[in-house]
Order: sequence, then C-alpha cells, then structure tokens
Amino acid sequence: MLGCVIHGAGDLRVDELPVPSPGPGQALVAVRYGGVCGSDLHYWRHGGVGDFRLAEPMVLGHEVVGTVVSYGDGGGDGASDPLVGTPVAVHPATPCGVCPECASGRRNVCRDTRYLGSAARTPHVQGGFAARLVVPVDQLRAVPAELPLRRAALAEPLSVALHAVRRAGDVSGRHVLVTGAGPIGCLVVAAAKAAGAARVTVTDLLPQALAYAVVAGADKVVRADDPGDAGWPAEVDVAVEASGVAAGLDTCLRLVRRGGVVVQVGLLPPGPSPFAGNLVVTREIELRGAFRFDGEFDEALGLLGAEPALEGLVSAVVPVGEAESAFGLAGDRERACKVLLDFGG
Repeated sequence: MLGCVIHGAGDLRVDELPVPSPGPGQALVAVRYGGVCGSDLHYWRHGGVGDFRLAEPMVLGHEVVGTVVSYGDGGGDGASDPLVGTPVAVHPATPCGVCPECASGRRNVCRDTRYLGSAARTPHVQGGFAARLVVPVDQLRAVPAELPLRRAALAEPLSVALHAVRRAGDVSGRHVLVTGAGPIGCLVVAAAKAAGAARVTVTDLLPQALAYAVVAGADKVVRADDPGDAGWPAEVDVAVEASGVAAGLDTCLRLVRRGGVVVQVGLLPPGPSPFAGNLVVTREIELRGAFRFDGEFDEALGLLGAEPALEGLVSAVVPVGEAESAFGLAGDRERACKVLLDFGG
C-alpha cells in the first residue's frame, strides 16, 4: 500500500508499506481522505514540531476518514462497533487512562498519550496517511448518513476549535475575536457561532484567508496589518489566538476587555516569545491554553452534518501520489485553506 512518510526535513516520500493486520480490539480502516495539518507541514519543512523532533521515518497524518475493512478477534459484532463497510472518522488519540490527567477527565493533556503521526515519543507513533490503517476499535466514530466523507475529514481540526471555544467558557451573546484565519481559526469561527456568539471578528494578513473566514461565518474581517481598518473593534469579550505568532497574542491581550478571556490555541514558535504580561495583571485578563480535544470529536461530526457550508473550507483534494505538491499547496495560504490527500478508498 502507499503511505506518506517523512524521512527528515524536506524529505517527504510516498513509500510502499506493508498492509497491517488488526489484532484483538483493533480495526482495519481503508483510508479515503487525510487532511494536511500545520503540524504535518512543520515536520516536512523543519523536521519537527516545537520540541518534538524526528528521530526515524514516520508516516504523517492524524486527520483521517475512511471505511471499516475488518476487525481483529472479538470485534465487529455490530452492537458496539461499526459494521464492516461503515464510513468512519478516526479519533487520533490513545490516552493512557491511568495518569492524574486522565483520572480527572482531562484526557487531552494525558502525559503518556499516543497520537497518530507524532514524534513526541520514540519509537514515533505512525500516522494515518496510508491506504490502510489499524487503530483501536474505540477510536472509530461512525459518520452520520448525511455527512459526506470529504466534509467529515474536517472533524479533527473542528474538534480542536470546539475545545478552544469551550476553554473560553460561555460565549453566548458575546463578541469573539479570532486572530488567524487558517483552518483552525476559521473553524473556531464556526464553533463560536454554534456556541451562540453574537459576533465574531477575524484578523489575518491575507485577504484570501479572510475570505475563508467569511465562509465559516465571520461577521467582520480585518486586515491585521491595517490599523486604520474601520472593522477593528474597540474591545471584545473573548479572544482566541489561532495564528501561532506572538503578534496575534499581543492583539488578543490588547483588545479583550478588562476581566476578559484569551485562549491560546495556536502553537507559538519554540523558545521565548514577547508577551504583554503586564496587561494580564492590570486588566485581570484570564489567559488559557487549549490543546487538542477529547469528547468534542463526536460533537464535531454532528456540527459538520448540520453545516454543509463548512465543506467550502476544503480547497483541494490531491491524490496521495502527488503528496509533495499537496503539502506545497497546503503551505501556501494565498491559495489554500484545508487540503486533503485522497487515498482512493
């Protein structure tokens, strides 16, 4: 089978890989689509994400959907497991279940989790960009009948966005600012609107990216490099930083109201970053991190089924054999929002 494997910075290959077999408690999935994420791009460009560095070749990808092919011993009874042939989305995390975080219901920050396509541990956790994927059965989610697989491929990044909005607290009736109109930022818009936000303003440097934010439901978009833009709010109730740059966090801290909440979901570059910490003190701003997700995955599938317009965030679908061109397109924010690899089912 074909798989998309990163061997080092700038060394992305489509390799022939052995077809895996499911063991007890596992399922074999025929992958149809895999979404190219910002972390995949970091592995491709830099050989790592933050402090996680490649030490061996690794199959990339954690945003995958497909169809159940078979089960290992004892699986696939149809009562609790999706039947063979069922379209499914794959939850990419396997928490340990025993650490203090898991025990307290915060499995998304499990200290010993396994996450598809991650170099956080060695041996690395191989990812889902392969024609066939074996995963624990309890990580399968049947895709609702009304939800096409192409749109369902947004479930993982939408889950990240839903978790970020949840970390902000109650946003109903609030004005929410989102800095960064990449795939996560745009999906934060959709998540905030679904949670009852009265108004969502989005900032970005690129008009093409801001156009995708409008597709996701933004009420106002603002060029981040234009201080004279009339769309800038005087203040907002909640701000979500999704650009992954220090300037975005600075904007959030300066525009959120006194006593407001800022959620950082974009991963900043490694090392120290400039930080307007005095504003956190003098305005009693609550700064909260948001990392991955847990139960939001099921919520994301429901929201995608109810919001067909979100499929407009998918810019292109590229055959896996052209993976490098797909990564190049996904990394060009003037041309694309979310790019999917097509494994052919």
